[in-house]
Amino acid sequence: MKRDTKTKKKPMETSVKILTGVQEKPYYIQNDFALYQADCLNLLKQLPENSVDMIFADPPYNLSNGGFSVHAGRMVSVNKGDWDKSKGFEDDYDFHFNWLKACQRVLKPNGTLWVSGTYHSIYQCGHALQSLGYHILNDVSWFKPNASPNLSCRFFTASHETLIWARKDKKAKHTFNYDLMKNGNWPEDPLKKPNLQMRSVWSMGTPKPAEKKFGKHPTQKPIDLLKRIVLASTNEGDVVLDPFTGSSTTGIVASVFNRKFIGIDLEEKYLKLSIKRKQEMDKIMDIKNPSPTAKPRLGSEFKIINKIQITQKELF
Repeated sequence: MKRDTKTKKKPMETSVKILTGVQEKPYYIQNDFALYQADCLNLLKQLPENSVDMIFADPPYNLSNGGFSVHAGRMVSVNKGDWDKSKGFEDDYDFHFNWLKACQRVLKPNGTLWVSGTYHSIYQCGHALQSLGYHILNDVSWFKPNASPNLSCRFFTASHETLIWARKDKKAKHTFNYDLMKNGNWPEDPLKKPNLQMRSVWSMGTPKPAEKKFGKHPTQKPIDLLKRIVLASTNEGDVVLDPFTGSSTTGIVASVFNRKFIGIDLEEKYLKLSIKRKQEMDKIMDIKNPSPTAKPRLGSEFKIINKIQITQKELF
C-alpha cells in the first residue's frame, strides 16, 4: 500500500510525547496532529496508561441494513460499508464494551469521554459505560433541524442523535468550561440563549457544504458540534483522541484550538480526506504551528468556526 512519505516523521519528533512508545508507524503526523491507519484496539494498547485528556468517539451505529433514506431530494441507501453492519446483539455489544474498556485505560483519572450514536448503538454504549465503572455526566440530545425525512410514514422522523458524556473516575474533578458555555457566543444554536446556562439539547444542522469540500464521511459530524465539545471539556495543550476518526472533524477543531490530536481509522480513504482538510486548515491559518492568537483568513470551511472568532477569549 503506497503512502505519502513526505509528510511523515518519526514518532519521537512530534510534541505529542505519548506517541514515543507506539510501534505502529503514523499514517500522517505534523506537529501535534497524528493519524494512524489501524484497529483502534491495537493502537490503544500501545499508548501509555492515563495519558489522554479527552476522547470523542463516533463508533459504527450498525444500521446498514439495506434500507433507504433521502438526501438532497433523492432516495439513497443507508448502507455505509461493511464496518457499519450489525453482527448480532452480543457481538455488537462486545465490540462497544471492548473499545470503551481500551479507552478507559488510556484516559487520565480526570479525563472524559464523549460517545455519539442513535438508538441502534447508544444504549449498548451506555450500558457498557456503566458496566465498566465510568461516571455518566450528561446525555445530550443533538437536534438536527435539517434531518432527512422519513420515507415509510409509519413512525416519527429521526431528527436527533444522543451524545453521552462520561468521566473515567467518579471522584475526579473533570474539565468543564462552564463560563464559556454559559456566556460564549454560540450563534449556530437557536436554543442557546445569551448569558444563560447551556442546556443538554443542542440545535445544530448537519455538516455544511464547505465542510465536505474534499469529500465526506457517511457519518461526518459538523464542525459546530465538535467545537462545542472540545471547548467545553478540554483546555489548550490537552491531548484529544478519536478512535474512529473518519474525516477527522475532531482533529481539525482540536488543532485550531491548540489541542494535541491522535486520530485512528482503518479506512485509508478517510485518512486521506483528513489530511486534505488538515492541510487546508493550515493554509487558512497561514502558519505551520498554530498559536493561541492565530486567526484564519475568511473563507473555506473555517468561516464555519465563527469566522475570525478562533480563540476562546474571542468567543465571549
